[in-house]
Amino acid sequence: MLNWMAWTWPTALFFIAIFSAMAVLTVIEIRHPGGAERKGVFGLTTTRGDRLFITLLGSAYIFLAWLGLFGQPLWIPLGLAIGWGVFCFRKV
Repeated sequence: MLNWMAWTWPTALFFIAIFSAMAVLTVIEIRHPGGAERKGVFGLTTTRGDRLFITLLGSAYIFLAWLGLFGQPLWIPLGLAIGWGVFCFRKV
């Protein structure tokens, strides 16, 4: 049934993680409306959803740059992407 996309466990876990993050943000928004706007180090006024988007976009660029420059393994860019995510949610 799902053979059209050649699903693998890493691909499925990636999409599960993205949708889980959106679900968690939805629950947080329902419990504490307003998006927790704040002005961060980049001078942008962002909400939780904005910070998630910036984190995902930055992580994609980190992985693409790593693959273009060094190839595999991908453990180091994974650590960089997690660090980027922590930075975005705390400082941006």
